Amino acid sequence: MYEISKESLDKEPVSIADGVYWVGYSDENRGLHCNPYLIIEGDEAVLIDAGNRDDFSTVMLKILRAGLEPAQITRLIYQHYDPDLCGSLPQFEAIINSDALRIISNTENNVFIHYYSAKTQKLDYRELGGHFDFATGRRLEFYATPFCHHPGSFVTYDTQTKTLFSSDLFGSFDSQWMLLLELDEACRQCRDLKECRNNLSKCPVNGIVRFHQRIMTSNRALASSLDTIEKLDIDRIASQHGSVISTRDDVKAIIRHLRAIDNVGIDYLLSGEVT
Repeated sequence: MYEISKESLDKEPVSIADGVYWVGYSDENRGLHCNPYLIIEGDEAVLIDAGNRDDFSTVMLKILRAGLEPAQITRLIYQHYDPDLCGSLPQFEAIINSDALRIISNTENNVFIHYYSAKTQKLDYRELGGHFDFATGRRLEFYATPFCHHPGSFVTYDTQTKTLFSSDLFGSFDSQWMLLLELDEACRQCRDLKECRNNLSKCPVNGIVRFHQRIMTSNRALASSLDTIEKLDIDRIASQHGSVISTRDDVKAIIRHLRAIDNVGIDYLLSGEVT
């Protein structure tokens, strides 16, 4: 696993795949790391889950340092409507300042995204044939993941780099955050998170499991979304909270752990296990 200095993470975009940049920030007061992603293709760019209002300047600085003019951003993709994703929408509209800008989400989300701003036209990805194509032909595909954690939640798949932008799925509560998560072989083979064979002081998977127990709505919703995701040819997963899952083997291992959770959402609350 290679490290990226905190100074670089605070100020610079980080390339995670061909034309894909992490432009995120740390929400220190809430114990979360938020991960907007920028895709640059030719003269166009797409920004996914752009972030909250207070951290707009951080995200915008990283976008500029990626060598992009704001007006090149033609699409803002919002995979659900929470303020940590959508709060900066008015600022982005103002600095992009283009009549060509469109928001891609879906009708269930757009009802609420409208309250952040009514200015930009909002598109339902289902009415776009389930995809967006750059002028070069590079394609982003959209897949519904309902009730993980909102009714209109969905994920975005970059067919060129085989990167899945998973929104809150694969997110984590993690006090010892790293941008790129890479498990060692013992962690990949682990079947019991309560007993670490590596004697690690902190399990790299436990925060992911806890996040899904509390944030996703039910085992049924989570299982349905994982069924959808496992059909895709994925090299890496870029979540909106937590770390980028960097390898195919790690993706498979974490999906296995998520499928093993006994109680998710309301079932977790009613189980008496809440801490």
